[in-house]
Amino acid sequence: MIMKIEEIIKQRRSIRQYTQKMPADEDIQKILEAATWAPSGLNNQPWKFKIVKDKVQREALAKFTKYGDIVGDAPVSICVFLDTGASYNRDKDIMAIGASVQNMLLCAQDIGLGTCWLGEIINRREEVQKYLKTDSDYELMAVVTLGYSDEEVTKGCRKKLDNFLC
Repeated sequence: MIMKIEEIIKQRRSIRQYTQKMPADEDIQKILEAATWAPSGLNNQPWKFKIVKDKVQREALAKFTKYGDIVGDAPVSICVFLDTGASYNRDKDIMAIGASVQNMLLCAQDIGLGTCWLGEIINRREEVQKYLKTDSDYELMAVVTLGYSDEEVTKGCRKKLDNFLC
């Protein structure tokens, strides 16, 4: 079933409990492909991704955040990096990374997978990068957990639009 984008946006929730069923590699690739279609200044596409599926690696990654139970529970974690070597304007590139992550979340929702965007882990980015042995030009921006939801998804709520208009 193909949903309209407005439905996908409004139905997406942060999932913190997952089944241990591994998402198909094709689905992971589709999600990452969607991420690469985010807008970026000068089309520099300043993102890099590391897929972590191995249970031992996920458990080690989980130790770098107070939300480790989410990382440890999810069958897949995608580490999202800013490629500082490809960067031309840090502020714009960080916004592009955010757009890239949002594309991942929406694509996952569309194909029936749950996600959680974790940012607290960047407080220990140097340790994570050392553990993952990433290139020194890659700066951790987020970790996105991915899998099949094992929780009851609640209805979302938002403030009225008038609250946000200047």
